Amino acid sequence: MKEFVNWFRYSSPYINAFRGKTFVLAFGGEVVADGRFVELTHDINLLASLGVKIVLVHGARPQIESRLKDAGLADQYVEGMRVTGIEELQKVKESVGRLRMEIEALLTMGLANSPMANADIRVAGGNFVTAKPLGVISGVDLMYTGTVRKIDAQAIKNRLDDGEIVLLPPVGYSPTGEVFNLTLEEVASRAAIVLKADKLIFLMDEEGVKDEDGKLIRELSPAMGESLLSGRDLSEDIRTYLPRAVKCCREGVGRVHLVSRHVDGGILLELFTHEGIGSMLTQDTLEQLREAAIDDVGGILALIEPLEAEGVLVRRNRERLEMEIGRFLVLEHDRRVIGCAALYPFGDEGEIACLVVHPEYRNSGVGDRLLSRIEERAKKQGVKRVFVLTTRTAHWFVERGFKEAGVDALPQEKQSLYNYQRRSKVFMKQL
Repeated sequence: MKEFVNWFRYSSPYINAFRGKTFVLAFGGEVVADGRFVELTHDINLLASLGVKIVLVHGARPQIESRLKDAGLADQYVEGMRVTGIEELQKVKESVGRLRMEIEALLTMGLANSPMANADIRVAGGNFVTAKPLGVISGVDLMYTGTVRKIDAQAIKNRLDDGEIVLLPPVGYSPTGEVFNLTLEEVASRAAIVLKADKLIFLMDEEGVKDEDGKLIRELSPAMGESLLSGRDLSEDIRTYLPRAVKCCREGVGRVHLVSRHVDGGILLELFTHEGIGSMLTQDTLEQLREAAIDDVGGILALIEPLEAEGVLVRRNRERLEMEIGRFLVLEHDRRVIGCAALYPFGDEGEIACLVVHPEYRNSGVGDRLLSRIEERAKKQGVKRVFVLTTRTAHWFVERGFKEAGVDALPQEKQSLYNYQRRSKVFMKQL
């Protein structure tokens, strides 16, 4: 119960931030074929109930392949793109039409005693996507395999503003009345760009983007993504989705998430927890080390109050903190204060105080970054020696060049304020 309460409380900033925002969620036909779309509907319903505007883009590859096999038609690909003849196009239409009905039916569920109870999801569809033929590639005419020519962003926005979820299939229509087979990743990325979506989420087989050691990379910039694409072999999933993610970030989509489709509740874990479970691309860096402002008082208090309760830090009430906010630096991650430190000058000496890192980010270099920046500030202010008073973190400071000293080594003004009941150890460092 306590874990649930804590999770719900910590998710409230995300709930507030997501209200009224536009998310494009893209998933392959495998999600429906495997029976996992029922679980996904629960998460979609939750997002919709929180005021998120949702565009769903679905694929249909397994359904199309199954129908082609039943009809005795062989798959033919050119540079990873399906060759869609007139017979194949018929199977595409049948597969996409049937899949759309299944998705709409599942989104309409409202069974009592289920996450969909009292759900009122309305699904909108239509000829939002205009397409054109890809033409001849490597000497092969792809016929009814096409590419997106235009997406009617205003029509989609109108439906979203009416409280509807918009469903986009992997097909498009031409002004001459033809139907073209499209890829899910192109439809989703183009839709996210023209809608100026806040988030584009790709559900895929992979856990996310991994480094050479197989470790999940949770946050990437477009430049990092491009470097990975040109540097080494990647799985088919990453080769498919990462270039689209990079392009979307470059063209104004707020963030792109690559998340495993195999994790129940994966979207919620990615969106409503600080760590997430997949890889996220963002144009802007998520971390910012900066001067503290009055609006940071609440975040700093949330960091230091648990340590004050344990007796690790000397208590600072809100009024005092507001008066001294100019002495603080904060490190924020995704608009959340995860670290702070303060400098109190005493002539050519300075006290480094209140150096605190959120428990989730300890042992990740955050403390070192704060210490380095506060030392830079001290040098600029003419401070030649810094000192700290600590009861619990002596070794951490020693490892960073501080040496233990006596109370009598402190500036006279600080000595008069020394609390002999706390018996804090004194450590000093020449700058």
